[in-house]
Amino acid sequence: MTAQASGERRIRILDTTLRDGEQSPGVSLSHSEKLELAAQLARLGVDVIEAGFPISSPGDFAAVKAIAEASRGWDQDPVICGLARAIGADIDAAWRAVQPARQPRIHTFISTSPVQMDYQLRKSRDEVLMQAVRAVQQARGYCTDVEFSAMDASRSELSFLKEIYCAVVEAGASTLNVPDTVGYALPEEFGSLVAEILAALPDGCGASVSVHTHDDLGLATANALAAVSAGASQVECTVNGIGERAGNASLEELVMAIQTRRDTLGAVTAVNTGEIYRTSRMVSALTGVVVPPNKAVVGANAFSHESGIHQDGVLKMPSTYEIMDPAAIGRPKSRLVLGKLSGSHAFRSRLGELGIRLPDEQFQLAFKQFKELADRKGEINDEDLEAITGSTLVNVPESYALEYFQISTGNRSVPTATVRLRFCGGDSQEEAATGDGPVHAMYHAVDRLTGLPVVLHDYALNAATSGKDALGEVTVKLDYKGHIYSGRGVSTDVLEASLRAYVHALNKIVANGGRAMPDGRAVTGADAR
Repeated sequence: MTAQASGERRIRILDTTLRDGEQSPGVSLSHSEKLELAAQLARLGVDVIEAGFPISSPGDFAAVKAIAEASRGWDQDPVICGLARAIGADIDAAWRAVQPARQPRIHTFISTSPVQMDYQLRKSRDEVLMQAVRAVQQARGYCTDVEFSAMDASRSELSFLKEIYCAVVEAGASTLNVPDTVGYALPEEFGSLVAEILAALPDGCGASVSVHTHDDLGLATANALAAVSAGASQVECTVNGIGERAGNASLEELVMAIQTRRDTLGAVTAVNTGEIYRTSRMVSALTGVVVPPNKAVVGANAFSHESGIHQDGVLKMPSTYEIMDPAAIGRPKSRLVLGKLSGSHAFRSRLGELGIRLPDEQFQLAFKQFKELADRKGEINDEDLEAITGSTLVNVPESYALEYFQISTGNRSVPTATVRLRFCGGDSQEEAATGDGPVHAMYHAVDRLTGLPVVLHDYALNAATSGKDALGEVTVKLDYKGHIYSGRGVSTDVLEASLRAYVHALNKIVANGGRAMPDGRAVTGADAR
């Protein structure tokens, strides 16, 4: 976060990770995960948290309302926003959900492009205009902070956009959002569109212009920055750029671009950049969406240098090849060599230097994992620590804990796995099963132990660190009664990592309402009453 100089514009950041971000295929956050992430977004210093789409489901309504209520106890005071179609019931639900917040906002939208008006809405321009005005008037009757979006604005007719934006301003909208809903625009034309809309607004209307860009052509961040240059005063984005289809403009890219090129853009944000890296890791751990190594700002390779020329330059002066200080996003470069003889003091100190803060219970779990890993590979580096602590960012009660597993496999034998789990009551049980491969056999054995009716939706294996003793990081997504739960496991043994990821996802299911039998098995079929 940087002090604002005279003449610089303040760009408001609306984070929609909890709404558009959750629309990423395979992402489903539990009630407690949404609350935890919302609190972290507040610490990050975003201006507006778009907490969800209240009318979409009872669960989403409850989560938005809980976030609005919780926000009253935060040190920070972000606006809590609920999304609503330009429909009366949507707006009523949005208001009931965000009303407890100190600063509530209703964000209503309707499609304005010819293709969407003709084929999706089946409405004329006049009908869309009238519906938009009525929606804003209804929302304005509830609160003074009302945002209006002309969905698919980048493919809409400019004359109609000007007409509808001026009409909703007169109806009481305080923020006008210009969405590039399908990622169609190019930066130059999107900047021009924003400038045209700003010029068309009545003098002294007081409405601010926002933009919401998608990454279908890889231009979301570029389009948002072009809009900022053209006069937009709010940008809507998500952590790690997650979202519908190819995702949204990335919060970390936008904020750091504005800060790094402050000389050209003449703008600042209120984001606490020191919380960016931790927030990115939390979103990745909660959603199960792995951050690519080459991801700008927060990727594992963002501050890595392999070329000898680059290394020489960075050693002499970091700015020769680094345009940002990694410490500015909460990721120091300095390293502390840790091994099996290191104590908890040294471990905690190094985590602190990395910007990782864990409650005592989670710290003890991470320290135990650290000791187990140190016995296997000797020296532990920063990437190892990040991989270890990534799975402890969210405290999930251990209804099932892995005690033991054994695999028998070969190219001429049927893979067989034996797995022993300890249940929350303290008892341990063991099962054996066969499968098409060792991972399948392990998962089959666990299914027999727990009785949970899950379907493996996705499995991903990545190298969390490098070298012959690299950590394997496995992410799984399980479908349980139509809901997707992600799990994450880390180990030098990819089979162990696979098993830990599966058990982690099962623990999330139980924590989110999956009932268990006295012997630890989940209630299924005839057992349910």
